[in-house]
Amino acid sequence: MSAQEYMKMLTEEFHSAAVATIGNDGKPQIRIIDMMLYDEKGVYFLTANGKDFYGQLMEQSFVAVSSTKDKTSISLRGKIRNIGHEKLDEIFEKNTYMKGIYPGDTRQILEVFCIYEAAGEYFDISDPSHVIRDGFVIGGAEKEMSGYFIGAGCIGCKLCYSVCPQKCIDISRKPAVIEQNRCLHCGRCAQICPKQIIEKIGGQ
Repeated sequence: MSAQEYMKMLTEEFHSAAVATIGNDGKPQIRIIDMMLYDEKGVYFLTANGKDFYGQLMEQSFVAVSSTKDKTSISLRGKIRNIGHEKLDEIFEKNTYMKGIYPGDTRQILEVFCIYEAAGEYFDISDPSHVIRDGFVIGGAEKEMSGYFIGAGCIGCKLCYSVCPQKCIDISRKPAVIEQNRCLHCGRCAQICPKQIIEKIGGQ
């Protein structure tokens, strides 16, 4: 799937997401925020400019977002920008419940933020024996390479495959190859490797 398709899924199917910032006390803080709109520039959400959340967004200019539905999830980590009242009316027309929360001109207290450059991940465990993982990017962000990778010193012992919950390691090749779009990132293969040549790359 494309980044646009994942953004559409996030805004129209999942909609509500946990958004993480650093609180005023220096500790992580999470709020449930509706993802209101998407286009070729990114994903849009809003908040009132009198809230602590607003101040944190303005100061930090970076968020982590995660949403889940029916054993699937979409996560984003990236940069945000405040675009003021731009797209505010469009958001209210698409998300009509907002008219009841902020009737009439009271919506003017709200300001819109755009997640314009971010690395994203889709994760699906709806079929427990065949999980699916996929990465995507928004804007100019670089696609993050993360997971476990088997190095050139592989001796073909197949121990990694024997302990892999998803059996997502191709042991017909040497070195064996981990199917990244099915890997759980549990690390069991790295722990059992007798040559210790399975390396974890990236991750947060």
